[in-house]
Amino acid sequence: MKRGRLPLTALRSFEAAGRLESFTLAAQELFVSQAAISRQVRELEALLGKPLFTRHHRKVLLSPDGVQLLETLATAFDSIDARLEDIRAKETVALLTVNAEPSFAGCWLVPHLADFRALHPGIDVSIESEARLIEFRGNEAQLAIRHSAQATAWPRSQARRLCDVAMVPVASPVILADTPLKTPQDLLSHTLLHEENRDVWTRWFAAAGLTPGAERMRGPIFADCALALQAALRGHGIALVDSVLARDDLDAGRVIQPFDLSVPQGAYFLVARDFDLLPPEAKAFADWMTACFAAPYT
Repeated sequence: MKRGRLPLTALRSFEAAGRLESFTLAAQELFVSQAAISRQVRELEALLGKPLFTRHHRKVLLSPDGVQLLETLATAFDSIDARLEDIRAKETVALLTVNAEPSFAGCWLVPHLADFRALHPGIDVSIESEARLIEFRGNEAQLAIRHSAQATAWPRSQARRLCDVAMVPVASPVILADTPLKTPQDLLSHTLLHEENRDVWTRWFAAAGLTPGAERMRGPIFADCALALQAALRGHGIALVDSVLARDDLDAGRVIQPFDLSVPQGAYFLVARDFDLLPPEAKAFADWMTACFAAPYT
């Protein structure tokens, strides 16, 4: 018999009735009427041209052909059930969407993402890189990473402080090899790289006890810290950057911090609509981020 013509409903009814030796119990198991079970079995018997049951007043017994068919069906149905359960039980890959500001996404999150994946291979992370503050609606990210110079909370959301931010001067070793820096005053003989405006460099020099004029503060202005750091890596000048984002380059010696002096610039926060209601994959990511910044990260 061709597979497309197999009477699957009738076979299912017969298997239940034969296994339970009762049309009534089969009907209860399959959530149909007893009459429906009886009709399906009769149609199967008519198709085969052989009786599958011997019917008595209060019970039914399998005929020899019925016993053989039941054995085949029981084995087949058990195999199908086991395979379906295996498929259902397999670990599925969860997709987590995280929204991060471009500088943090490029300089910290992407370089460290492999560490998270090593701990949670069943979770794929989709990174959205944009500066706007998301509302955690619809298909938006489950988590966001935000920097703020002053704010510590955002409307209709919860925030966890990850770490404070300190702005430090960094330069390519090539620059410092040619003209070593001995005092903060020496920085003014180099091109200064600025993020957004010249205010942070002004604050840094003030902390160093210097008040250079506007002419001596000239230099390129970049939209974010990541761009200023890239310019410093290529020897275009000396940048004042977020120490969190520059940490990997500092540790690897790609840039050097000539002076320990820094100025505070707010903090990073992990933000969610409600941390208690996060799905498992988002909670795993939140716990990982918290652990990463558990110790002072400067």
